[in-house]
Amino acid sequence: MGHLLLIESWVGAMSTLLPRAIGEAGHRFTFLTRDLHHYLRATPPGGPHPLLSAENVLTAETNDLAELLPRVARLHEVFGFDGVLSSCDYYLGTVARVAEHLRLPGASPGAVERAYRKDLAREAMRAAGLPGPAFAVTEGWAATAGAAAELGYPLVLKPVDLCAGMYVRKVSDEAELREAFLALEGFPVNARQQPRSPAVLLEEVLVGEEVSVETVTYRGETHVIGVTDKSVVGDPWFVENGHMFPANLDADLRRATEETAVAALRAVGLDHGVAHTELKLTPDGPRIVEINPRPAGNRITELVRRVTGVDLPMAFAELALGNRPALAQVDTGARSAAVSFLLPPRAGLVDRVHGTEALAADPDVVEWQVKDGVQAGAATSNNNYLGHVMVVDRHGAGARTHAERLVGGLRVEYATEPDRCPA
Repeated sequence: MGHLLLIESWVGAMSTLLPRAIGEAGHRFTFLTRDLHHYLRATPPGGPHPLLSAENVLTAETNDLAELLPRVARLHEVFGFDGVLSSCDYYLGTVARVAEHLRLPGASPGAVERAYRKDLAREAMRAAGLPGPAFAVTEGWAATAGAAAELGYPLVLKPVDLCAGMYVRKVSDEAELREAFLALEGFPVNARQQPRSPAVLLEEVLVGEEVSVETVTYRGETHVIGVTDKSVVGDPWFVENGHMFPANLDADLRRATEETAVAALRAVGLDHGVAHTELKLTPDGPRIVEINPRPAGNRITELVRRVTGVDLPMAFAELALGNRPALAQVDTGARSAAVSFLLPPRAGLVDRVHGTEALAADPDVVEWQVKDGVQAGAATSNNNYLGHVMVVDRHGAGARTHAERLVGGLRVEYATEPDRCPA
């Protein structure tokens, strides 16, 4: 039985799935955070937060690496950790540095940082000769406007160090570019109170169906688990509203997609870990959107598990311990699995979501959740879902259609705005 140090976590699906996987694998974990209330505020219905099942819950300033390294070294002397990990993108580099400092298993810090920083990944892939979009990395408005004019519109503007599609936007001219640039400039600190990089990534727009490749790399050997299809909506934003596993691709296209993802991991030097690599299937072939050196979010790992039996959060934990994970696929009885997300029609206070009776009565629905009584934001990123529905298809590739139909039957009712009296 191994003892893992879990440094911070997402508060979404992986904050439940990773503790569950660690326990089911027979391991234990200590949870280290700078702000326990961040997780207590996100406690799921029906009980305490799964992160609180940790053997120890400790606090430390996880945003200050110089302070953190000697602190975890002292903790290591007491607890004897066998591995360290995080599901939160903002701490992947921190975990790599801690693992190196404690001489625990993991990919090199440089490889992890190249993978999750969008600008560094682009530069590494270009240096490796991988085909991709034209791009520029800039700082400041003048340099950004000049680079955009040279690249030519339309373009995609991206922060280099945010996730969930935050502030990623397609721009068609300089006016839209300036609006997107100023919005991003007004967000200098991320949700974990870490200062953001001022760099901006501009990219040529990639046109085509979006997919992701789920992989596990152990000691330099990458094993492809499969390809997930992704539905993206909300132009000019890039909001994911659904996924299906496996993607319904012909054999040649699937093979080319998998090979492109593996080549991208090789280009950034990621030789150990779970990765979720997003691509566009353009007319010129698969092209990388971004690399994520951790298990997929948005419940994609559950789609994979329901179809193949492969538990990617568990593989993530085993890799952190230096163990070869179990990746043999089994017949689960499901031929496809899909999740569809309920997006808010507009910002406002949600009173109730109607239509859930159909979800509870459907035998192919394996998981569903909706949020009543919450303040909904605009549907400009993956952070503002009002719920989801997950279904399996035991006969073929129909899971996506079924999930989308069920979500389409839900209706969001907003609370009546209170009357406002003049001052």
